[in-house]
Amino acid sequence: MSEKRNSFSSSLGFVLAAAGSAVGLGNIWRFPYLAAKDGGGLFLAVYIVLALTFGYTLLVSEVSIGRKTRQSARTAYGMLKKEWGFLGVIANAVPFLILPYYCIIGGWVMKYCVAFVTGQGLAAAEDSFFTDFITGQYEPIIYDVIFLLLTGFVVFRGVNKGIEAMSKILMPVLLILVVGIAVFALTIRGGEAQGDRSGIQGFLFYVVPSVSGMQVRDFFVVVMDAMGQLFYSISVAMGIMVTYGSYYKDEDNLVKSVNQIEFFDTMVAFLAGVMIIPAVFVYMGKEGMTAGPGLMFVVIPKVFAQMGAFGRVIGSVFFLMVLFAALTSSVSVLEAVVSGLIDRFKVERKQATVAETVIALVLGVIICLGYNIFYFEVPLPNGTKAQILDIVDYISNNIFMPVVAIGTCILIGWVLKPETVVDEATKNGERFGRRRLYIVMLKFVTPVLLTVLLLGSLGIL
Repeated sequence: MSEKRNSFSSSLGFVLAAAGSAVGLGNIWRFPYLAAKDGGGLFLAVYIVLALTFGYTLLVSEVSIGRKTRQSARTAYGMLKKEWGFLGVIANAVPFLILPYYCIIGGWVMKYCVAFVTGQGLAAAEDSFFTDFITGQYEPIIYDVIFLLLTGFVVFRGVNKGIEAMSKILMPVLLILVVGIAVFALTIRGGEAQGDRSGIQGFLFYVVPSVSGMQVRDFFVVVMDAMGQLFYSISVAMGIMVTYGSYYKDEDNLVKSVNQIEFFDTMVAFLAGVMIIPAVFVYMGKEGMTAGPGLMFVVIPKVFAQMGAFGRVIGSVFFLMVLFAALTSSVSVLEAVVSGLIDRFKVERKQATVAETVIALVLGVIICLGYNIFYFEVPLPNGTKAQILDIVDYISNNIFMPVVAIGTCILIGWVLKPETVVDEATKNGERFGRRRLYIVMLKFVTPVLLTVLLLGSLGIL
């Protein structure tokens, strides 16, 4: 017997939960190193333009689909158009694949948080610390299990007592920590060994566009990086916003809430760069910016270690903040899968949560062992070498997510027509300020950009 569908108690609850999903490791881990790699202010400018156009188009579409159908992504697309039910299956497969490895990375964050809180910050700054940890056979699994159980507990409690209650506590705390660390980063100043570099200089490195020697192909890479980052940042094309939209009340202002999510996500992404890039610049110089994905787990601990005793405090607060961000996002990922099971198979929430948690645990153990017992490397079409975690990430993020987003644009833009979303978003007489832009982006620009992104991921471009 299916349970009665819950709703967020208020638009604030929805915004905080949706923003919690959006503000995750994608913002705090991935955004700063992409900004550092892609010309600082140039990447920021491109990202903001895409967030206001490309990202907004997908976000308002998915939330509207969810509220209109009162279904998760697994069944919502088929309800809109029976022949398009396959899109819901792919959309639901994305969080199913993401959850196991996202909880593993959440476990990594928890490990570093514990290390700094217990006074092991200097050890965490050693070159071998990260590699020794993830290649261990037992410890990564233990942290994965703890993080996954925390995620499962919140979803087990439901929309109001679990997701909304957690978001109302963690999101304000998260925002305070982000702003506090960002302000601190601007006040840092290195000594003679660091060339007397300052946090303000690092901030300028972050926000001032660097286009020296940049060619058309390089700018194209920046655009593709920024667009790919938006998938991570605003949680679209993975069933989450459709699911959260299905819990959004009819009488609340959907357009206003989407605008708030958009603003909150972009602000935190920007502040993540302010937290990280000035500090890395002061203690590691421009060379520290080339660490790529290793920025958080390899370079940042070294920065805290160089701050002396105060670095332990800042490091503890920083990784606690990242842990909160990871948890709010992992909860949304699990909720997307659980809601799909409830809608498709008419099971109770408790059964669906336990079943998916067990599955994610088994898959998580296999992925953890991919760094030791099951270790191997294979080349991917996008030119990178991958282990098990990278392969799962590639399938979900580089193939399935663009396919879902392209399908959504075609379904709403051409098969059902944009009025399907516009009418839903303005059902209470609300003003749809970007209506014309939305229609043009939905029908023409967004699917073209997404197709280019997909072809690039497949190694065709």
